[in-house]
Amino acid sequence: MLLSKFKDKVFYGWVVVATFCITGTAIWGIRFSFGVFFKALESEFELSRAATSAIFSAQMVMGGVFTVLAGWALDRFGPRIVVLLMGIFTGLSLLLTGQTTALWQIFFTYSLLLAIGTGAMYVMVMSTVSRWFEKKRGLALGIASMGGGMGPLVVAPFATYLLSVSGWRMAFTVLGAIAWVVVLPLSRLLKRDPQEIGMLPDGAESSQSIIQGKEPLVAGAHLSPGEAFRTRSFWLFLFIFLFFAVDLFIILTHLVPHITDLGFSPVEAATVLSVAGGAALVGRLLLGTASDRMGRKKAAMICTLLHIIALVWLLWSRELWMFYIFALIFGIAWGGMGPAMAAIIGETFGLGRIGAVLGVLELGFSVGAGIGPVAGGLIFDLRQSYSLSFLVGVVMMVAATVLVIFVRRETGRTKPADERCG
Repeated sequence: MLLSKFKDKVFYGWVVVATFCITGTAIWGIRFSFGVFFKALESEFELSRAATSAIFSAQMVMGGVFTVLAGWALDRFGPRIVVLLMGIFTGLSLLLTGQTTALWQIFFTYSLLLAIGTGAMYVMVMSTVSRWFEKKRGLALGIASMGGGMGPLVVAPFATYLLSVSGWRMAFTVLGAIAWVVVLPLSRLLKRDPQEIGMLPDGAESSQSIIQGKEPLVAGAHLSPGEAFRTRSFWLFLFIFLFFAVDLFIILTHLVPHITDLGFSPVEAATVLSVAGGAALVGRLLLGTASDRMGRKKAAMICTLLHIIALVWLLWSRELWMFYIFALIFGIAWGGMGPAMAAIIGETFGLGRIGAVLGVLELGFSVGAGIGPVAGGLIFDLRQSYSLSFLVGVVMMVAATVLVIFVRRETGRTKPADERCG
C-alpha cells in the first residue's frame, strides 16, 4: 500500500538510481582507494612495486570471474539479493584484511573476497538502471553511477586520515564496518525492473502501453550472451573495455605513489585522487545527459580523447596545480565513459539479457584491470619512473577510440545504433 502511494508521486526508477548512487559510493570508493594503502602495504610486507600491485590486480581479475556469475544471478534473481551479498563480502573482506599477518592472507582476504564484494558493481548499476529508463537513460545511468566518482572523492581522503591516525589495519576495519552499515539496508530498496511494480520504463503505466499497442521495452528484441558472443560488436566492446581498464588502473593504482615519489605528501596525493573523483561526478552527469542528445558513440569518443589529453598532460606534470588540472580532465573522461558505454551496449544487444552480456564483457575490463597495475609496477621497478606506463595508457586509449567507431547495432530493435549513436 505504501509502495503504491509512493510510486504514484515519484517514479520508483529514481529510487533505484539514488540507491545505487549511495551504495556505489561505498563499494567503488573502497575498491578504488587501494592506492592510498599502496605504500603502507609495500613497507609492511617488504614488497616491490610490481608485487604490491599484484594484490590489486588479482582482485580485479578475480572480480571479472565473479561478475559473470553475478550478471547471470542478476537476470535470474534480481539486484536485491546480489547487492546484499556484495555488501556482506565487501565488509567481511576488509575486516579480515585488517587482521592479516602474511602476504598470502591478503591475497585471500583482500584480492579474493573483495573481488566477490565489489567486482560486479558496474554490471549491477548499468543493467538494472537500463531496464528502468529509455528516454532519460543516459541521465539516469550518469546519476546512478556517480558513486564511482563520489567514492574516491569521499573514501580516499577518509582512508588517508584513518591511515595517519590508526594505521592501515584499523583503516581497513573501519571501512569494512561502514560497508555493512551502508550497503546491507539499502539493498532492500532495489527492484529488477518496472514490471515488478506494474510499470514501464520512464514511468509509463502498463495499461496505457497495452491500449496504445506497445510492448514492454524490457521484453523487446535482445540477444542472449551466446548470440552476442558471435557478433563483431561484442568483440569490439570486449577490447574497448580491456584497453580502457589498462589505462584506468595504471592511474588509479600508481597515481598516489607517483605523486609522493615527486616529494608531495600523502594527503596532497590523495587530494588529487579526490579531485579526479569529484570531476568524475561532473563527467557522469554531463556526458550521460549529452549522450541522450548527441548520441552514445560521440559521447564515448569524447571520453577516450579526453583520456589521451589527460595522460599527455600527466607526462609533463611536476607541480601540484598541474596534477589538479590532470585530475579534472581525467575525472570527467573517467566518469563519462561508463554511462556512455552501457547505453551503447543496451542499444546494441537489447535489454532482455543485458546483465549476463555485461557480465561477460566485464571479463575484458577485469583482464585489463589486472594487467594495468602490474604493468605499471614492473615498469617502475625496471626504470624507476612511470613515464612509460603513462605512454602505454595513451596507446590504449587511441586504440579504444578507433574501436568505438566500428560498433554497430546487432538486434532489430528501435533505430540502428549508427543512427542512435551518431
